[in-house]
Amino acid sequence: MISDLFNLLFDLKGIELVLWCIALLFSVLFVIQTIISLFIGGDGDIDDSGSDGHGDAFQFFTIRNMIIFFTMFGWSGLAAYNAGLGNAATIIIGLFAGIAMIAILYVFMRNANKLRNSGTLQMKNTVDQIGETYLRIPAKRTGTGKIHVQVQGRLMELDAMTDDNEDIATGKPIQVVRTLNNSIVLVTTELN
Repeated sequence: MISDLFNLLFDLKGIELVLWCIALLFSVLFVIQTIISLFIGGDGDIDDSGSDGHGDAFQFFTIRNMIIFFTMFGWSGLAAYNAGLGNAATIIIGLFAGIAMIAILYVFMRNANKLRNSGTLQMKNTVDQIGETYLRIPAKRTGTGKIHVQVQGRLMELDAMTDDNEDIATGKPIQVVRTLNNSIVLVTTELN
């Protein structure tokens, strides 16, 4: 099978030979890179030194993108060449396909990066959430108690105060009215 492939390559000339070499070489590199990504982790990119957890998660000029670009360039160029298009049209179609694939990946990775959550509790996300008193909350902000409330997909235990005229007993449903600071929320038993 491999000898048939080499015989095929030796029979080719000009741009078709170049396109076959590019397509095969970068397809093999793409498979190796994918295996590295699956078994070792990360994105399989050797030049990931600029990724420090800050900024854009998708960098344009990387080895991964170069491999993807040339893989698409080679195979789409071969398709165009075999469709009977001239050399110039073949190269233009190959370039367009490679650039289009990188652009699609760029849009995909930017949108995927927006889904990433740092896991840090944002106190503003507690407002209007309904929970339950865990430790009694003294009336009219005379002391703090504790509540359990679902925030950002997890159950949190937070310090709480109330402006209600009566203490809020343990186990009573509450609603967060607003945040008082980065560690205390204001709650009420009057649910909306």
